[in-house]
Amino acid sequence: MRVAVLSSGGKDSAAAWWWAICKGWSIECLVTVTITDDDSPMFQIPSTHLVEQQAKLAGLPWVEVETSGVPPVDIQNLEAAMKGLSIDGFVSGALASDYQKSRLERMAERLGLRSWTPLWHQSGHEHVKGMIDHGFEIMLTGVSAEGLNEEWLGRILTHSSFEKLADLAASHRFHVEGEGGEYETLVVGGPHLNGRLSVTGTVHWDGVRGYYEIH
Repeated sequence: MRVAVLSSGGKDSAAAWWWAICKGWSIECLVTVTITDDDSPMFQIPSTHLVEQQAKLAGLPWVEVETSGVPPVDIQNLEAAMKGLSIDGFVSGALASDYQKSRLERMAERLGLRSWTPLWHQSGHEHVKGMIDHGFEIMLTGVSAEGLNEEWLGRILTHSSFEKLADLAASHRFHVEGEGGEYETLVVGGPHLNGRLSVTGTVHWDGVRGYYEIH
């Protein structure tokens, strides 16, 4: 099976990528949607340019799709880029968003491709914990939830820090896996990569939310 991986560089797309590897499928390329405006209801914004470096570590082609992020243009731009790929389908890290999954599935139907969402409706806690168990290095690059402050930015999750994150999620009532946009991530190392990314950056914090600008 020849597949593309829709990758933001974060934990969910990394887990989906690894799932495809474990299936023995041929990963033809990584496809990243880069948002040129300030917001998107569909795609991650922070640190997505670093997927290019992940692709280099894995020896894979990287396809960047620039879009404003405004529906329906965002999916139209992605669809136009996918038309030129020699693939049987694509894999994405959709976990709980019906909006995201349904839009991708409709795009797949129009293109005559298969869409796989291997993480769909997994337990958020078990999903992230399992990734840490298997050696994924998950760095937080953006936070926007009560209970998460600037100390989390640029931090790589460990078993102990994830349990602290889970406690905060329970007490402040946010999604422990960040599915509601409470935080964004970058995977700097893991079993899907040949090596790891070494990154430095600057914390930007406005008192409510913030992001980690990677140099």
